[in-house]
Amino acid sequence: MKIIAHQNDTVDALCWRHYGRTQGMTERVLEANPGLVELIFKKFPELSESEYSVILPHGTEVEMPEIMPTATKPILQLWD
Repeated sequence: MKIIAHQNDTVDALCWRHYGRTQGMTERVLEANPGLVELIFKKFPELSESEYSVILPHGTEVEMPEIMPTATKPILQLWD
C-alpha cells in the first residue's frame, strides 16, 4: 500500500500512523523503498556533514509493505 507524506512527516511518523508501532517497521519500510534513504539523508551543500534533512518532502509516495502478524509466545504464569 502506498501512502503520501504530509508536511513535516518522517518515516517513523508514517510507520506509527500506518502500523501503530515503529519498532522494526522503519527498517522494513526503508528496505521496501530503496531510493528513500538517499532522499531522506540528502546532504545540502550549505550544511555541515553532521546535518541532514530527515523530514520527507511533502507529497512523497512511500510504499508500506504488508507485515504478517508475528506469532506470540504463551506466557507461563508462576501459579499455572
